[in-house]
Amino acid sequence: MRRFALSAVGRDRPGIVAALSADLLAHDLNLEDSQMSILHGHFTVVLIVAGAEETDLESLRADLEGTAARLSLDALSLNELAPEGLGGQSAEARAEPGWIVTVYGADHPGIVHAVASALADSNVNITDLQTRLASGPEGGELYAMMLEVALPEGFSESDLEGLFEGVRREQGVQATVRALEQDVL
Repeated sequence: MRRFALSAVGRDRPGIVAALSADLLAHDLNLEDSQMSILHGHFTVVLIVAGAEETDLESLRADLEGTAARLSLDALSLNELAPEGLGGQSAEARAEPGWIVTVYGADHPGIVHAVASALADSNVNITDLQTRLASGPEGGELYAMMLEVALPEGFSESDLEGLFEGVRREQGVQATVRALEQDVL
């Protein structure tokens, strides 16, 4: 089985998912994981797809690029992923997310870097990250960030809370930590 990463960005409009998924289906590819969202008026797509060993990558790329041109997408990228076990973590080695971190404060450059660096320095893995910019209560812009994280073995909730003491002070933000409620799909 071969796996590919497909990403696309374009001005939001109906039909983007239908057109991209038609190309994938035409090449007998299965959509395994996806994240799609509207970011600042642009529809963003990130997909992991799987297909047979004989999948014709160049033909697939040509079809997707044709679709991107027809839809006036701003960006499209298709790359083959390394097979599991070749430089990647095995499924057993990946920790599941167990915590939600919410950060908010007056918008300014450096918030994401400060939070991500504090987590990386303690080997905490970010498994999902979303940000939004909104109007604040006094007319300024409020930056909100929500992360799902997986803790390394032996790392506690209080350790996670402690990571944000410096970030709160240096960035002038609020940060909260809570356990992730597990949903069953």
